[in-house]
Amino acid sequence: MTDPKDTTPLDPELADDLGAELEFRGDVLEDELEVARREAAAHLDAAQRVQAEFDNYRKRVARDAEDAAKRAGQRVIAEMLPAVDNLERALAHAGSAAESAELAEGVAMVLQQVLDVFAKEGVERIDPTGGPFDPNEHQAVGQAQRDDMPEHTVIEVYQSGYRMYGRVLRPAMVVVSTGGPEA
Repeated sequence: MTDPKDTTPLDPELADDLGAELEFRGDVLEDELEVARREAAAHLDAAQRVQAEFDNYRKRVARDAEDAAKRAGQRVIAEMLPAVDNLERALAHAGSAAESAELAEGVAMVLQQVLDVFAKEGVERIDPTGGPFDPNEHQAVGQAQRDDMPEHTVIEVYQSGYRMYGRVLRPAMVVVSTGGPEA
């Protein structure tokens, strides 16, 4: 059997003498070895690409799962924010009588427990008082003329804002100054 690519004329008498050994000539084996090496290199390259794609896929799935867990926590925290607001309002309106003081102390302890859980979950309170107004984190619910404060400065917070993992869960509801010098 001869290589179809081989253009070297083959002596018929030599072919008869070699018989079955003709296939084991060195030049034919070297050509076949080179073809096998090229195929092996191509298969190795394909396998490495598949491995890299799988590693990227695995990392993306892990990142997506982590993101989903964070989003689930954000939903729960966002639903608890009105309860936190009501606890804060209860503390603000507690009277000075002895009974009210005990009630206020109990409410303050419950509020602190909730805020501690929030902190463990990565929740931060947005407290912009005295800082510049940022529409990404604050919702302006009013303006007030203040000559002693730079313009567009938060002068009062009606409702605290919260962020979790860098994402705003609820913007802070604020009053912004007008009429003062530029910030």
